[in-house]
Amino acid sequence: MKPLVFDLSRYDAAIIDLDGTMVDTLGDFVAALGLMLNELGLPGITAETVEPMVGKGSEHLISSVLDHVLAPTVAVRTASLFDRAWTSYQYHYRLVNGRQSAVFPGVREGLELFRSRGLRLACITNKPTDFARPLLAAKGLDGFFEVVFGGDAFERKKPDPMPLVKTCEYLGTSPARTLMLGDSSNDARAARAAGCPVVLVTYGYNHGEPVRDVDADGVIDAFTDFGSVRAGA
Repeated sequence: MKPLVFDLSRYDAAIIDLDGTMVDTLGDFVAALGLMLNELGLPGITAETVEPMVGKGSEHLISSVLDHVLAPTVAVRTASLFDRAWTSYQYHYRLVNGRQSAVFPGVREGLELFRSRGLRLACITNKPTDFARPLLAAKGLDGFFEVVFGGDAFERKKPDPMPLVKTCEYLGTSPARTLMLGDSSNDARAARAAGCPVVLVTYGYNHGEPVRDVDADGVIDAFTDFGSVRAGA
């Protein structure tokens, strides 16, 4: 029998992460970063290098990439270089957003399941809101969510609990009955601090670390794993 955390009758709402949880956006990141680095006259970067940098917001991603490509030259990342990189990245990501990405298997069916069980759904991501909403729309997922909050929606991002606490307030649900569904320690730490139960997917990014080592209430291979448990089972 699956753990009780998989029983959707225990929840009134679900807060769901975006990158690495619903959509595989690594290709978008690599494409936008490649264009940014080329514009700055810097070496390119591989998907394998980018993957563990994803999930902590655009500022962290750009800083990490610049540090990586500058390391062999012993050059120091300056504020001026970061500002140029930031402007370039924002421009290029807006153009490639959704073009090199794909919805993970089972996500759409899982969202349909959540909706059929009466759960209110919110998407909380560290991706900027202006990138998150068009991506969800491009992938046909926007209609599932009552609200979408990006990394710029609040003063602090995940793993701080603020985005989850504020979302529960918006939905009018108690954290104890609001499931956090994500792919990384960022999601788990935010959920623990907010008082939300948390389940992680096995196929996400998680900063290059094994997701099963993260303190969470459960781990799933697909959103549809929730469908294997009947209410009250």
